[in-house]
Amino acid sequence: MNIIISPRRPGRAVLELAGWLAVTGAAAALGALASVDAASFYAQLDRPAWAPPSWLFGPVWSVLYLMMAVAAWRVGRIGTPSPRPAWLLYLAQLALNALWSWLFFAWHLGAPAFACIVALWLMMVATIVSFGRRERLAAILLWPCLAWVSFAGALCFAIWQRNPALL
Repeated sequence: MNIIISPRRPGRAVLELAGWLAVTGAAAALGALASVDAASFYAQLDRPAWAPPSWLFGPVWSVLYLMMAVAAWRVGRIGTPSPRPAWLLYLAQLALNALWSWLFFAWHLGAPAFACIVALWLMMVATIVSFGRRERLAAILLWPCLAWVSFAGALCFAIWQRNPALL
C-alpha cells in the first residue's frame, strides 16, 4: 500500500489544526467543568505518598491535550486510507477522559471512575495503534498521555481503596 501525504494549502492546514484544537479543548473544558471543586475534594482524600499535588494536574493535562490535538491533526494529513476510524477512536477516548472527571470529582463514584479509566487506557492503546498505522509521529505524540493515564489509573485505584466513605 502506498501512503502519500495529501497536498494541502497552508491555510487549510492551519484551519484543520485549529479545528482539532477546538474539539480537544472542548473535551478538556467539559472535564474541567466537573473539576471546579477538585482541589478541595482532592485535599480531603487520603492519598498515597506518591500522589502529586493538585496544582500539577492542570498543567500536565494542558500539555497532553495539546499533543493529542496535534496527533489527531497529523493523522488527517495522510492521504489514504481514510482517517475516520482512527479519529473515531480518538473521539471516544476524549469522551472517556471527560467522563472520568465527572465520575471521580463531581459524582464521587470510585468504582465507576476506576472502570472508566481502565476503559480509557484500553481506548488510548487502540488509538495509538490506529494512529501508528497512519503516521508514527502521531502515535508517539500519544505515548505521554498513555503514561499519564497509566499513572492516573494506579492513583485512582489507590485513592478509591483508601477512601471508601468518600468514593
